Amino acid sequence: MAGTMKLKNAKEGEVVTRFPPEASGFIHIGHTKAALVNYMLAQQYKGKMILRFDDTNCDKEKHEYEEAILRDLKTLGISWDIGPTYTSDYFPQMLEMAEQLIREDKAYCDNTPKEEMQKHRFDGTPTPCRANTLEQNLAMWEEMKQASPEGLRTCLRAKLSVDNANKALRDPVIYRCNLTPHPRHGDKYKVYPTYDFACPIVDSVEGVTHALRTSEYNDRNDQYRWMIKALGLRAPSLDDFSRLNMEYTVMSKRKLTEFVNTGKVWGWDDPRMPTARGLLRRGVHVQALWEFVKVQGMSKVSNTMEWEKIWNLNKKIIDPIAPRYTAVDQFRVPTTIAGVEGVTRQTTALHKKSPGIGTKEVVYGPKLFLEEQDVVLLTEGEEITLVDWGNAYVRTIERDATGKPTHVALELHLEGDFKTTKQKLSWLADAGDNVPVVLYEFDHLITERNIDKATDLDKVVREVTEYKLAGLAEEAVKAVKKGDIIQFQRRGFFICDAVEPAMTFFYIPDGHLKHNHLSAMARWGPPPP
Repeated sequence: MAGTMKLKNAKEGEVVTRFPPEASGFIHIGHTKAALVNYMLAQQYKGKMILRFDDTNCDKEKHEYEEAILRDLKTLGISWDIGPTYTSDYFPQMLEMAEQLIREDKAYCDNTPKEEMQKHRFDGTPTPCRANTLEQNLAMWEEMKQASPEGLRTCLRAKLSVDNANKALRDPVIYRCNLTPHPRHGDKYKVYPTYDFACPIVDSVEGVTHALRTSEYNDRNDQYRWMIKALGLRAPSLDDFSRLNMEYTVMSKRKLTEFVNTGKVWGWDDPRMPTARGLLRRGVHVQALWEFVKVQGMSKVSNTMEWEKIWNLNKKIIDPIAPRYTAVDQFRVPTTIAGVEGVTRQTTALHKKSPGIGTKEVVYGPKLFLEEQDVVLLTEGEEITLVDWGNAYVRTIERDATGKPTHVALELHLEGDFKTTKQKLSWLADAGDNVPVVLYEFDHLITERNIDKATDLDKVVREVTEYKLAGLAEEAVKAVKKGDIIQFQRRGFFICDAVEPAMTFFYIPDGHLKHNHLSAMARWGPPPP
């Protein structure tokens, strides 16, 4: 593994890490980084990784998300040694521990109205409840556990500090009432621990040696250590790595859900989404995600990463394995070529540099299609090269009243030297069983490179993010299956998204910012409504 992946106080064979997702949505590239960091380190130190569902918030969890997370992790090549476990499995112990804190005057029940409580926290002053007697606290705790009208107005707070400069240490809430049935336990419980209380307890009880969290938890590390100490538990080692921010990308679950619900995207696996399944559907190879995370490792530097980095890594992986095919788009120009007798077929390699990928049959004939964007650059009398065929002379170019080319006449000149020609053109014989294809290209969903909590997301949503072209591909493309990554020569890499009712391909960016596709987007125009 990469040299940047190091753990403090780690012994080979004894390391236990954990990945604790909440089953409240699909995992995105940020979660993928967290899962991979924990998995890679467990592997590196010949240790174990726990997969734990953090199911303390009944309002958000859904069983279908749990299934989706398990499936996505498997697709990403991430396995776990223990689990999945559930934070809610430890609810009985947590209730006992909460009571223990009350009895030791390390926690108190507080029914101060919410706004007033927030003001006290902000000002660094105690609420009247902080002075409760043990009897008052135990009585209020019983009301909370029964979710009585009085209990519903109350929360349990840990007695850390009233006025610490770090506001995360100002008597954080550790238990709240919630009447929403729990996905696993129904209405057995009426009170639920907060993440800040549950996380250190379960980490300790499950034997986690290294609890790795993203840097935004730094302010809460002292709180984590306080809980461990107050409860007399074994202390896991805390370490952090930078949270992943990607340019032009929203990771907020609320906003992504809105994109799905309003039809801005096709669903959670839309190729424009930063979800693991969206990225894979767009053509990101699993290995590229691994490499991307490995390079960042346990770095604490928080910065916005460029998509180009992923696309560059991706291209290195797919270039040697993607079979090559030819396609022309809807702006193709009918062409005739003199000196060709009838239709013939020839077997050629699918990838000249990787013969193991196999072969395809290429059709040659007197009628072809050329790309309009190539034809506009040609002049009559010029010698050109037809890629993988040979040279030809341009005899005539017919144009309509607007100057748009409508027909080209060529004459084959196989004796010609391709080193002398300026234009090397892709072509498709108008013969055999050419396949209609639909080509898509996508743009970022938002217009701002960097967004933060202050960004008004409604103002940065990009109007048009989907572009569509109809095309015609060679007969051999029928061998391509859904999920296969190929290259359409001189067009770039594509992933096959569907074979029925039409063969559909998504363009895979290759890390070159100024790509001819993006300039062609205007030409493609958005898809019809």
